[in-house]
Amino acid sequence: MNARSLKPLSWYKSLHDARGRKEAGAFLVEGVRAITQIAQSQPDSIIEIVAAEDNDSPTFPGYPVRRVTTSQFRGASASTTPSGLLAVVKIPDDSYSPSLPQHADGRILALEDVQDPGNVGALVRSAAAFDFSGVLLSDKCADPFGPKAVAASAGAVLSVWVRKTPEFLARLRGLAAGGHYCVAADVRGTEVLCRVNSARLVLIVGNEGGGISPDVLACARSVVRIPINAAKAESLNVAASGAVCMYALSTLRG
Repeated sequence: MNARSLKPLSWYKSLHDARGRKEAGAFLVEGVRAITQIAQSQPDSIIEIVAAEDNDSPTFPGYPVRRVTTSQFRGASASTTPSGLLAVVKIPDDSYSPSLPQHADGRILALEDVQDPGNVGALVRSAAAFDFSGVLLSDKCADPFGPKAVAASAGAVLSVWVRKTPEFLARLRGLAAGGHYCVAADVRGTEVLCRVNSARLVLIVGNEGGGISPDVLACARSVVRIPINAAKAESLNVAASGAVCMYALSTLRG
């Protein structure tokens, strides 16, 4: 790279924060596996590769590569155990827009106030794996482009469309009015998950502690539960619950 085009090292660290990511329109992806996933699914989204000088991981031909010292890489990385290789990746346009994609059909995952970034990333990864088209997030959800969420998604965050918006409830109501069958996964559910089948569907999961709010729950045509042995475990983690529901629904495509 031309030395004049190099960003200061502090710029990479600024991408650890939501404000810095929004201002830059970029986020960080660390590790060979996750970068490979991005390079295969959205190759034009990678802006730059940053590698520690002692890193011997495979390179990614066609992208600018910046070599830094091991100490400098630790400063740029958000990981407690830096891998020595990261990519600077463009955040897709409209990811924080209140407007849904023009063709927001198929199956959609809706997350209300899921605040743990690891849970958000794992749910995004499951949505991609089970062929959901997109993920709609409330404004109080953890940022899906944050370092912990991206790590948990294993690079799958660009394999689906993402909308994180304060107009979450309005968008959800619009999807329901437009013909999407909304299913809420809730411990208070009265229906068995396997009885729900629709090709245009929204699966709603809620906050780790509080679950789904009454207003959001009112959008659902079905409130389902996952049968578990409550004597041994009170409930499932939200990421596990979402994955189970998405798997079950993926076997019931109309």
